[in-house]
Amino acid sequence: MYLKENFLQLCFNFNNDQTFINNLWHEIEQKYSEKERHYHNLNHLETMLSELEPVKNKIVNFSNLSFCVFYHDVIYDAASKYNEEKSAEFAATKLEQLGLNKIDITQIQEQILATKFHQKSINEDINYLLDADLSILGKDRQTYLAYTKKIRKEYLIYPDLLYKPGRKKVLQHFLELESIFKTDYFIDKNEIQARENIEFELKNL
Repeated sequence: MYLKENFLQLCFNFNNDQTFINNLWHEIEQKYSEKERHYHNLNHLETMLSELEPVKNKIVNFSNLSFCVFYHDVIYDAASKYNEEKSAEFAATKLEQLGLNKIDITQIQEQILATKFHQKSINEDINYLLDADLSILGKDRQTYLAYTKKIRKEYLIYPDLLYKPGRKKVLQHFLELESIFKTDYFIDKNEIQARENIEFELKNL
């Protein structure tokens, strides 16, 4: 599996304990395979990594950013407002055990926390992470509609009466931004299609 190989290779740069690293992977695999995860699952991670691959040479610390991809949604509860904080904390604990230094761990935590509000950053690595996280918005209409159904399933705890106004607010926020995406690469690749998709979803909500 591409994801697993990628993660193991990343970890072996810091630690040679194969059993420990395999355990780290199994933990990630289990978390992202929880039954209520219809979108925020292993496929989401795979998509993000494949989106970042072509811009790898533009990213200052690709190793740290890769760890962010693996851990940014490791804790995910649709009813919680603190998923990013908990994921950042979880990542810090595991990566300290793996052998990363404090500076890298702090940077990874900051990058994971940035996925909470998706604000443009002066740190371009963060902008690439955020753009990869939202790249689904700029996919073809069929893929986008499949994504909206998966997101709705993740929020089944909320009836339409609550879900629809909340979703509309999120979508309108995206449309009000000068650009949804923050890096030139993703703006050129996804911006126009993303706006068309969001407008389409809003009309049909």
